[in-house]
Amino acid sequence: MEYYHRPVLIHEVVKNLMNVHDGVYVDGTVGGGGHSKSIGEKLTSKGHLICLDRDSDAVSFSSKRLAFLGDRVTVVNANYTDLKEILPGLGFERVNGIFLDLGVSSYQIEKSGRGFSFNLDEPLDMRMDSDNDVTAHHLVNTLSLKDLGKILRDYGEERRARSIIKSIGRERRKGAINSSLHLGNLIRSAIPIRNRPGAKHPATRSFQALRIAVNRELENLKTFLDNVPPLLKKGGRLVILAYHSLEDRLVKQAMINWEKDCICPPDFPTCVCNKIPLFKRLHKKGVKPDQKEIESNPRARSAILRSAERI
Repeated sequence: MEYYHRPVLIHEVVKNLMNVHDGVYVDGTVGGGGHSKSIGEKLTSKGHLICLDRDSDAVSFSSKRLAFLGDRVTVVNANYTDLKEILPGLGFERVNGIFLDLGVSSYQIEKSGRGFSFNLDEPLDMRMDSDNDVTAHHLVNTLSLKDLGKILRDYGEERRARSIIKSIGRERRKGAINSSLHLGNLIRSAIPIRNRPGAKHPATRSFQALRIAVNRELENLKTFLDNVPPLLKKGGRLVILAYHSLEDRLVKQAMINWEKDCICPPDFPTCVCNKIPLFKRLHKKGVKPDQKEIESNPRARSAILRSAERI
């Protein structure tokens, strides 16, 4: 099985994540194992790497790619939101670092056959976990147009949502929308050329919104951010790569809140909230790929890395 994916900001990820090389690290979205391979190469003989992914194809491929680590790596078919239950089962209470790459891999887009791409004629699926009951086909064909429009606006920040759902509604009266290419062409035809977003395909935001809804990506990220502080040792690092403004906003706000101490109103004479800072941010602003990386890997263009250290 081919599972090619060029990891984004790989040197920055490893640099920000690994402040000790004999520790225990988690890659919560291992994908093709590109970032994990670089992390594993930096581990000493006492270190350990735990890799999670809810995509069974990713687990199969990355297990083989990371086999050079022997018993220093554990690969689990699981959602990163389950990390607080998984770690104790593996004999770990806390770890030295956790990394998430919230993007979709090149393999998933181009080779998985699950309809992530509007350029390919594939079943309209978009599930990262095949055990998930909800598919993009279900949302597009059975959801009310009002709710479908809300998904496009809320998760895709699609300004042309009204035109798109009107077009989908007309098509649904003729029959089911079964393929990614069918949906992609339908969205393209719904948006006049003068209103199309530059070089981007007109269906980019809508496909992104559907994928986020199908896989509950924002809900999963919120759950993870609520649960992650106790999972890191003092000095442990959290590094997250986001590609979508909504995801990045959640990560940024969580890290800012973790860094704050007193949150009492300014006019309070003394602190009554007793809030203790949990993290310090390693960068006040997110780290972005340089132009050279974007030119060699266009999918890196929207990436932003944020990292924080447990205190």
